[in-house]
This record gives sequence, C-alpha cells and structure tokens, in this order.
Amino acid sequence: MRHLSASLVGRDNVLQDLAGALTAARTGRGTAVFLAGESGIGKSRLTAAITELAYTSGMSLMRGRASAIGPTPPFRPLTEAVLSHLRVDPVEPAKLGPYGPILGRLVPEWSLPESSRDDESLVVLAEAVLRLTGLVGRDRGCLLSLDDLHDADPETLAVLEYLVDNVELQPMMLLGALRDEGPAMSMVRAAARRGACQLIDLDRLSRAELAQLAGACLDVEPDLVPASAVDLLWAGSSGNPLVAEELISTMVDEGILVGDEHGWQVSGYPEASMSAGLACPLSRRVAQLGARARELLSVAAVFGQQFPLNVIQHVTGLADRDLLGLLQNDVAGRLVAPDEQAADWYAFHHQLSREAVLAQLDRDEHARLAGALATAVEAIHPGLPREWCEAAARLRVDAGDRATAGTLFTEAGRRALALGAANSAVAVLDRALEYLPHDDVAARAGTLELLLQALAEAGLVERALASVSELDQAGGLGPRRRAALHTRLAWAATIAGRTVDGLAQVETARALLGSEGSAEDLAPIDVVAAHLLLDAAGPDQLAAAERLARQAAEVAESAPLPVVACQAWQLVGGLARHRDPQEATSFLERARTLAVRHGLPICEIHTLIRLGNDDALRVGDLTRLERARAQATQMGAVTAQYQAEASIALHTVLHGDLAAAASLTDQVLAATTRLKLLETTQYVLLTRAVLAGHRGDRHQMEAELAGFEQWGGDLTLHAPRAYGLAAAFCALLEEDLPRARADLARAVAAEEHGSSVYFLSGRHGLHVLLQALAGQAEWPDLEAVAVNPASTLRWDRQFTFFAHAVLHGRSGHHDRAARAMTDALAAGEPYDTSRHLGLRLVSEAALTDGWGEPVSWLRIAEDHFHRTDVPAVAGACRALLRRAGATVRQRRDGAQGIPNELRSAGVTVREYEVLGLVVKRLGNREIANRLHLSPRTVERHVHSLMTKTGLPNRIALAEFGAEFVDSPHVATSGD
Repeated sequence: MRHLSASLVGRDNVLQDLAGALTAARTGRGTAVFLAGESGIGKSRLTAAITELAYTSGMSLMRGRASAIGPTPPFRPLTEAVLSHLRVDPVEPAKLGPYGPILGRLVPEWSLPESSRDDESLVVLAEAVLRLTGLVGRDRGCLLSLDDLHDADPETLAVLEYLVDNVELQPMMLLGALRDEGPAMSMVRAAARRGACQLIDLDRLSRAELAQLAGACLDVEPDLVPASAVDLLWAGSSGNPLVAEELISTMVDEGILVGDEHGWQVSGYPEASMSAGLACPLSRRVAQLGARARELLSVAAVFGQQFPLNVIQHVTGLADRDLLGLLQNDVAGRLVAPDEQAADWYAFHHQLSREAVLAQLDRDEHARLAGALATAVEAIHPGLPREWCEAAARLRVDAGDRATAGTLFTEAGRRALALGAANSAVAVLDRALEYLPHDDVAARAGTLELLLQALAEAGLVERALASVSELDQAGGLGPRRRAALHTRLAWAATIAGRTVDGLAQVETARALLGSEGSAEDLAPIDVVAAHLLLDAAGPDQLAAAERLARQAAEVAESAPLPVVACQAWQLVGGLARHRDPQEATSFLERARTLAVRHGLPICEIHTLIRLGNDDALRVGDLTRLERARAQATQMGAVTAQYQAEASIALHTVLHGDLAAAASLTDQVLAATTRLKLLETTQYVLLTRAVLAGHRGDRHQMEAELAGFEQWGGDLTLHAPRAYGLAAAFCALLEEDLPRARADLARAVAAEEHGSSVYFLSGRHGLHVLLQALAGQAEWPDLEAVAVNPASTLRWDRQFTFFAHAVLHGRSGHHDRAARAMTDALAAGEPYDTSRHLGLRLVSEAALTDGWGEPVSWLRIAEDHFHRTDVPAVAGACRALLRRAGATVRQRRDGAQGIPNELRSAGVTVREYEVLGLVVKRLGNREIANRLHLSPRTVERHVHSLMTKTGLPNRIALAEFGAEFVDSPHVATSGD
C-alpha cells in the first residue's frame, strides 16, 4: 500500500479551473486564485500539481512560502519566490528600468547603497514585482505561487493586494494558499467580493470520496474498501484528506485493517482506538520511537513545523548518516519528510504530528531544548541575519530568557524598519516591549523610540502621537533625542496633512531643547516648521516659511547636516521662484552641490528636477529635466522619475507638442494612479487640464479639473495654473476674449492674495498683452512688470514683447514695434501655439493702427491653427484677412464635422458654427464679435437655420441644436 494517495481525490473541478487560469496567463490574461482551507485539506498538493503543469508547459516559475521558522520576516514569501526564479533563469535588472533597483529590497545583489535609496512606498515595490513577472512571463506566462500565506507579514500582504488588483493585463497567474484565518484571509475575501480574484474554499471529502482515497492508498477499487473502514475514516477524519491518509496507515500498522488474497477486511473492535481521530494513533506512533529518534524529533518539534537539519544536528550531535537514518526510518518517516521547498530542511506531515511529539515533553525539558536551539542558531548564523534574529528571539522566549528575547526582537524591529517594512517593525517591537524588563529603562526607551519611528513610517500617526507621551514619562532619553523624535513625528503629521498636530510637535521639540538648544539642534525643526507654515492660515506665512527655511539651510550647511541643508535649500528655491527666478536657481544649485559633495544621489535627483523646471521656465530648455529622468530611472527612484516626467509633460504642452504631451501624461497618470502617488497625480491632472486648454477643448479641460479635485486637489491654491494657464488659454482659442480676461484676472488675484507660489499665472505676460490690446495698459504698467525679476521667464517674455509692439505701434513708432515683434518671435520660438496666437492677437491691433505686416502674420497664424484643428482662431484670422482686403484661401473640409442630419438639411459650416453659439444662448451681436461677422450676417444665418430645420423660433433652435453640438466650434469656416 501507499502511505499517501497518488491522486487528488475530489478535486477535478478545482484542477480544471486552475488549468484554465494557467492557459489564460500564457495568453496575457492574468488572474489571481487563492486556495483556502484547513490544514491537511489539500492546498499544497493542488499547488504542487499546478506547478508541475506550469513547468511542463514552459512557463516561468516563482515559488515562495511564508516563514518556516516562526514569525515571517518582511517580504519572506516574495524574496523566496523571486530568488527561486533567478537561480534558474537570471534576469538583468537594467531590463526593468527604474524598478530594478527597487527590487533590491528582495534581491540583495540588486540593491543600491542606503544613501542612494529613495523613500519608495510598498506600492512601488509591488509595481516592481508586477513588472518582473511581466518580463519573465513575456510570450510564455509566469506562475507566481505563494504558500502558507496565513503566516505572511503585513508588507507581503500589502504587495499581494496590489498584485491582485493589477494582474489582469499581465501574463501571470498568481496562486496563493492559506488557511481560513487571519489578516491574509480578510484581504483575500475582500478582493474576491470586488471581483479581483477567485477564492476556492476547499471542502472536506464526502464519504464516497473517502472511499476513493482509501482505494488509492490500498491499491484497490473504491467499492472494494470495507464499508466499516470508510465509517472509521469518516469518524476519525471528518473528511480531511491528510488525516484520512494518516488514519489508513495507522489502521494498517495496528492490524485494524488487514489485507490478504481476498482483499481488505476490518478486524477486532477498532471504535475505541479510533474515537479520538488522529491524536491517539500519533501519540502511539511517537511512543514507538526509539530513544535517539524521540530525542531528535523532540528537538525538531521545539524548533517548529519545519526545521533545518544543520541546527538540529548541532544540538543533537548526530553524524550526517545517523541523522538521516533516524529521520527516514519507518516510524519517524510517518511523522516527518523532506521539505519540498527548502533544501536541507524537513517538515512534520501535519501540525498534529508535531503536537504529538511536544506533548511528551515537560516544561523544563521544552525550555532546555529551546535554549540549546537558540545557542545553535546563534553559532551557525553569526549576527543572526534575515529571519534568524526573530527565530532566535522566539526560542529565547520558549527558553524563559525574556530579556534576551526582548533585545533580539528590538534588533529585528530595527532591521524591519530599515527595510521599509514599517508594519512588521511595529508588530515585532510591540513584542520586544512585552519581554524587556521594566527596570531596564534605557533598553525600553530605545525600543519605544524605534516603535514611534515605525508608527510614523507606517502612517499610524494617531497611535504615534498617543504613544509619545509614554516615552516622555518613561525617561531614559535625553532632551536632544526626544526633541529629534518629536521632530520626526512632526514630519509624519505633515505628510498626513495634520498641520495642527505637526505644529504641536514642533513646539514640544523646541521646548525640550529650551534656551540651551544649539542652532544645529534647531535646524531640522525649522525645516519641518517651514513646511507646516505653507499649509497654515495667514497672509505672511510664505515669507515666514522662507525665513525659517533659509535660516535652517545656512546652519545645516555649516554644521554639516547635509540632508537637512538640501531639504532646506530646495524649499527656499521653491519659495523664491515666483519672486526672483534667478535667485531661486542659485539656491537650488547650492542644494545640488551639497548633494554631490556628500554622496546623496536621491537629493541630487530631486534638486535636478527643480533646476530642470527653472531651465525650462527661463530659457525653454528641457535638458536637465531629461537628465533628472534618466538618473531617476538608473537609481530606481520611481517617484522622482514620474515627477520629472510630469514636469516634462507640462513644458511639452507649452512647446506646442500636444500629441507628445498627451502620450506622456497618459503613461504617467496610469502609473501614478495605480501607485497612488497623490501629489504627482494631482500635478499630472492639472497638466492635462492645461493640455486640454491649449487644444481649445473646454469640456475635457473641465473634466480634468474635476478629476484633480476628486484626487484631493485644491483649485483655490492652484488657481494661477487652472485659470491663468489652462482656462484663459482655452478662452483665447475659442475667440472669447472677455472670458480670457476674466480668467486671467482671477488667476492674478489668486496669486496676489493666496498662498500659491506657482509660476506662469499670466500676471507678467499674457495678462499684460491682453490689457495692452484692450487699451488698459500703458508704458508705466509695462515698466512695472519689467522691473520684477519674475518677468524674466521666457514664456512670459514673449507676451510682454508682443505688448511692447502693440504700444509702440499705437504710438506711431513703427520701427520700434517691428523690433519688438522680432524680439517676441525670438522669445516665443520654442512655444509653437502661443507664438502663433500672439501673431493673431497682435495682427488685429496692427491692422487698426496701420503698422507691421499683419496680412503676413495672419496667413502664418491661419495656416497653423487650421492644421492644428483650432477652427475658431483660424476663422478669426480669415475674417481679419478679409477685413484687410486680402484674398482668403477657402477651406471646405470643416463640413465633415457637421452631423449627417444637419448636413443633409443643407446646413453650412458657418451656419453650424453659429448654431453652436446659439446653443450657448449668445445674442447676435455677441456671436458677431466672436466670429468677426456683422450682426446682420449673423441674423441671416439664424434665419436660414430655422428655415432648414423647420423650427419656429430661436429658443426651439437652441434646444434642437443642443442635441448635436457638443462644442461650439467644431467645424472650420469656409465662407
């Protein structure tokens, strides 16, 4: 007979579902499937069967399991899974772009020096794992199999949840196995409820299936298994396959089930011996062990469900041959077997097997063996790397050495925090405080300090703020360390948006230092205080924030505190930019010099992004932004990379390459929303609003601004960008100058009275030009703008040069006007759309005042806006050309934009344009001004529309037109 069944009884439908998921993964349709059930129900066997199927079909394999030696260290299942693949099929990390270095948290040889790491979230790590599975599964599929997830750490579960939510478009099958208990099961059930994964709850076997199982073990057909034997199996196992197999083996060994030439028969009265299920037979099996085998398995059981042979050998002193001989004899072989996933490890067949061995140990013997095992672990693994630190701590707890256990748990928590596994660190440090003696004030204070840091990193700000008073009362830390801790909590509160709590922590930190606090101690506090002031109410907060940041920067630079200095100079540069761009650049250059000098590559990248924005603003050059993106990609600074790309996208919009900007924002937004990078997502959504505005697409612009608000964006704070760079530009492309002036006025007012430091509101450029065109700005107004350093930005300079041309032309100084136009076109050379818009706007003034070359400028502008599908401006240019007496090229292709029903009724392109404005409830004079027609011409078009549609009046025409007109200007005029 077989001890275990060679088949998977009762699991045909499950196997079929899993095989189907594998097939889908090979074709690029990813899925996540979880097998749940009690111990022994068959999860591991199903996983092994599917793994074999994936292997034979040529798929990439990644196999991992939660810790075999107690509390799982951070990322253990993921690390094991990734390394299992890399051992067989190495991957060049450069193929993963910026995500290669991110995986250094799982693959040690891919990691960067600590100073080179960005503060990336678990979501970014999860995205890196997703990218890796996509790479190794390309063209063949990938199976990521994770077992014993009920023991997984919080960080692994966070990564797993992200994988589940984003696996659909990956060539991967994610297969997880877990018991129906704990946080992992809660996560899986929640994912199943929202349709993100398939959860298969494995049921116990029925009586008929137990008969099949018994027949497979006994090598007979199911109907030849005695019914009384099946009854016994049912009573003892309740349908659990592993328990049933153990019972069959026990029944045969003890003569309850006897086989001969006539088949299998039940003999004697087995009910009493089987009534306790598996526990009694296992206890008898343990009792049958010889002394040496019992000692060996006792040591193994104290260690855990799975156990390493070298540690067990160190404690027992057995030679290799003796050790393996004892483990593989007939009795011990029924209790333990080689671990399928870890070389040189063994495992108990069932948790009950281990418990049966532990039951024959008294408390003192258990403690003695645990102490010996802890000593062995410390000897074999000097320094207790990876999970061995927690393993030793657990064994010290079992040995009764609580103080040493507390110290080891503290070290394990410190390591988890260094890995970025803040939630695991919280759990481990809580255990440390449970075991550290209360009279060891210094040790407890150090552990509590780490715990508060972990709470802050995990986003558990509420608990951190509540726990800090415990540290203040306990003592054991000097004022400087406590002040530093309160400063760290202030940062956490800042990130969480809890300004009041952050300011309270700042005040506590200052109070702890008192009058004896040095400038060096106060600098880190001043930096976080400056950031908090940006979110505080009050008219002078920007100036106060800049003073604090500048003070901190100067002190930190001389201390030296290079990280604090870089943070401070970056903040000063950002605050100074709207006031004096050249000075802001000098501050940022100072921050970059410090970062390079002190080997802080992440600080350097973030500074490069800010410097790249300055270059783009001052001279229209994107070189440094591209360099920042390249460095971020190389260093694995994913957040910084997307920040650089978001900035590149905005300036690409300004340069008029709208298709490239749309493609880039699509890519970045897809990543940042998936990664939940809040600030970068808000920035990209605003950039997309600007993009829509520069296309003249008001509907899309408003949708992007609504999305910005849905992601927590504050339009009041960002009014300069929303109204000055997006809405005003959109109005100009709609030929709605009054609306453009109103939007610019709103943007300028927000800049003057709000707390925004955003550039390009139009205050020093486009606003000035529109005022000059309207006769509302004279030379003193332009001179007031010119003396402001903020007016030196190239985007703004093109508009101020255009304004100079308007005023010179109006004053009769035609040569000066011509030179100003030359300067304007040179300044606007990088900015395709705005340069041509300037030509259209200034040409009208030139026609009126009789200067320059308005006909030539209008032809250039008309051709551009026709090619870029901005019909309102193209039509305005043609109208102005007709006014100048110039010939106008006819463009009839706009008829394609007219709905079929209207085109079949004979509605012309111009009439369709008029209909769009009638829908907006504009009067004839307003429509005439918008389309550069006479009111009488508009009246004829409206009358023609009513005749062709058969409608009685203007109100009916507007209601009818609303069904067809999504945008008031979708066709190009041809008449």
